[in-house]
Amino acid sequence: MSDLARELGVSKNTVSLALRHDPQISAATRERVQAAAKRLGYALHPVVSHLMAQLRQSHADAPHHTLALLNANRDRAAFRTHPTVPAYVEGVKRRAAQQGYGVDTFWLHDPELDGARLNRILRARGIRGVVVVGMMDENRLPERFAATWRNHACVVTGLRTHEPTLSFCCVDHHALVLQAVERVLALGYRRPGLVIDGRIDRLVEGRFSSGMWVGQQALPEAQRVAPFLDVEAAREDVELFYTWLDREKPDVVFTLYNVVRRWVEARGLRVPRDLGLVQLERRSDPRDWAGMDQHNDRTGEAAVDMVVSLLHSQELGVPDYPRATLVGASWVDGATVRRMPQR
Repeated sequence: MSDLARELGVSKNTVSLALRHDPQISAATRERVQAAAKRLGYALHPVVSHLMAQLRQSHADAPHHTLALLNANRDRAAFRTHPTVPAYVEGVKRRAAQQGYGVDTFWLHDPELDGARLNRILRARGIRGVVVVGMMDENRLPERFAATWRNHACVVTGLRTHEPTLSFCCVDHHALVLQAVERVLALGYRRPGLVIDGRIDRLVEGRFSSGMWVGQQALPEAQRVAPFLDVEAAREDVELFYTWLDREKPDVVFTLYNVVRRWVEARGLRVPRDLGLVQLERRSDPRDWAGMDQHNDRTGEAAVDMVVSLLHSQELGVPDYPRATLVGASWVDGATVRRMPQR
């Protein structure tokens, strides 16, 4: 099994699961592992396989290891009250349970917690794997936890961190915007515009704006709308947004903020008759928005898979070559866009 894992560049756990046709492993990876096993003459020992299956089944309801789930949000209650963070948490806990792990949670901004104390707690509880959830305002982890990143297998959700850069898992921001642009062009829109605060776009290294730029290349240059990047300033002075709206004249707006709809309707515009709206992180409330489901719970699941893989291969500490897993988003129909009449 070690030879197979080394040849294929995957963990032994991945090989084991693939040879057992486990659905946690993608069909492509299962086929690749099974083809390599056949070529090398490797086969699972039927008696050992049966015994291991019985052991796994007998312990399925009782976690035998624990992961640390770190709340990196400024809000201690973000795991329950934030508009998007709870979905990540749901995915982390669900996949951890499937993998036989329990989850202990900690708040990184707890004034009584630093790296030394956290490490002592993790060591006492036998925790070596860490998932970081909730970074929304910055992509630099608190420096006082440097010892934690050095001594554990760590994966961050939502965005790429810097100083240190850890392995991370997030939605493919560039692809989701590009996919949304393609969808609205198919509906007949011809002037899509992006409304997002520049700080948020910078946190994801310009992937929102780059997706929009690439999507707009399908349009004549005269129909390419410049992005509005001053959302936070417009919360204090909405005329900034209205000036952009009058100048650029988009026929559909992509955004992360429900407040944009209130601004549009306060201007006397009807959605979607006068202006279409697309939510780039569509949530259950309000339900009528069209937009992109980022599947944040799947990001949480993928983060656990990454941490478990690092643990199985004994890869602890800040990686020399951080890994990235990008999760695809899906379009969700809604009442805020319409099929445009043919001109």
